[in-house]
Amino acid sequence: MSATPSQNLPEGVQRVARALAAAGHAHGPVMLDDAARTAQQAADALGIGVGQIAKSIIFRRKEDDVAVLVITSGDRRVDEKRVAALVGKIGRADADFVKARTGFTIGGVAPLAHTEAPVTLIDRELYRFDVIWAAAGHPHGVFQLRPADLERLTGAPVADVVQAVDVA
Repeated sequence: MSATPSQNLPEGVQRVARALAAAGHAHGPVMLDDAARTAQQAADALGIGVGQIAKSIIFRRKEDDVAVLVITSGDRRVDEKRVAALVGKIGRADADFVKARTGFTIGGVAPLAHTEAPVTLIDRELYRFDVIWAAAGHPHGVFQLRPADLERLTGAPVADVVQAVDVA
């Protein structure tokens, strides 16, 4: 993990850095030595549990083609029926849709600084942790925050949008 001067950062990470700074967020993006395209890769690189990764999942709302961003814990799976009950019918978003709507490639979608504002939901499961990490606009970029920071930075509601977890 390394701190990189902001002018040397990829464009998406610069956009996230500007948004975080404008919001007065204490932690800017850091670049990982290896790509963290999955929650597990990010957790391994940071030496934390996969649940502490705030993964950003993009769906396509069918009625108006708007992006729907669900931010959830890296160890949980989104329940599409629960999301649809809150925002309307949704479908999968392909890589071109994600890039066009967010300005980020899959594996680096940040929870903020999108080129088009998505409908956003934050999953309640993230509140199991004091500190979480999110993508910062590039597969090597991440930033630290608290779950409550997500609400402040995105203005999004907190909801129950993941599949039930079996506790055996």
